Amino acid sequence: MLTEIPFYTFTGGVVAIRAQMDTSSRPLTFILDTGSGGISLDSATCALLHIKPTQTDTMITGIGGKKRVSYIFNQTLHVGDLRADSLNFYINDYSELTSVYGEKIDGIIGYSFFNRYIIKVDFDTALIRIYRPGKMIYPGGGTVLTPQFNYLPIQDVYVKDNRKMRFPFYMDSGAGLSLLLSTRFEKDSSIILSRRKRVLIQTEGLGGKNTMQLTVVKQLRLGPYRFLDVPTYIYEDSMNITEYPFTGGLLGNDIMRRFNITYNYPAREIYIVPNSHFNDDFDYAYTGITLYNVNEGVFIENIIPGSPAAIAGLREDDEIIGISKNFSGKIQQYVNLLQKAKEKVDVIIKRNKQFEMISIEPESILR
Repeated sequence: MLTEIPFYTFTGGVVAIRAQMDTSSRPLTFILDTGSGGISLDSATCALLHIKPTQTDTMITGIGGKKRVSYIFNQTLHVGDLRADSLNFYINDYSELTSVYGEKIDGIIGYSFFNRYIIKVDFDTALIRIYRPGKMIYPGGGTVLTPQFNYLPIQDVYVKDNRKMRFPFYMDSGAGLSLLLSTRFEKDSSIILSRRKRVLIQTEGLGGKNTMQLTVVKQLRLGPYRFLDVPTYIYEDSMNITEYPFTGGLLGNDIMRRFNITYNYPAREIYIVPNSHFNDDFDYAYTGITLYNVNEGVFIENIIPGSPAAIAGLREDDEIIGISKNFSGKIQQYVNLLQKAKEKVDVIIKRNKQFEMISIEPESILR
């Protein structure tokens, strides 16, 4: 073992750690993301560290689209007692992630780091242990997955709703959701029952915001482990970011956080064992709003027409002062308080310098 460090999570089980670059005087916040083919630094953080990036012709892709990026080369990252040298960081704008999570996101750690080490993520203890590559003897009680690797791990997943089928999906620990299907896969496979309730929801990804459909599938199986009534996003993948028909979409960290996971990229293995979160309830609540941190306040930036939030009378640019007697100003806490389907929630807002209380009852995406 090279080092052991604590981590914490955002909504959907997305894992964040503190690490430090040689050029930084303070620890930086990085998201641990198996859905990233490299390692990256936020453009604002790069400017604060007075590092001048080099323009390149390299294109990166994500849910929000494709973009050309600059790099900083031969950098060192200190993760606990581990010193990782010769890392090439691409530069990206993570202001959207910072607004959504309510905490400055300085970068994303992906394949360039994962491929060097064996990384154990223990959600029971909130600790990450990093090992040198070598023969790893896994504990009992779990199963070894042997995904394909195209920089990103691609694992066969069984999905059952209108029909049952096995199909490859990207394993994306940076996605705070359970399952995402591309519309082309969903249409060609007829995997989802026609009577399923669908709602519109806005999400954030590389390149900006996207509107998707949200529904459920009856069953998902990863290895020998089965989950029922799984929340599922359907994404109009016009640029084929998910590379259909090579994959059907992605498996997110709201599934993966239910296991303690050993990412053994050098051996092309991922070991999963159920943890204390395995039977946690899924979030079926739907409000139709997106919250953002702006200048140390929490604001409503998007409202889906006809959604519970719109019907209740909430508006874009309303400032959230408190929810259900919680006046912390913490966006993650507010998001969690709105994840209770069919329960009325009192929202204190500030609009045109006036305070108002509005009651909202989140719908359930389950019929």
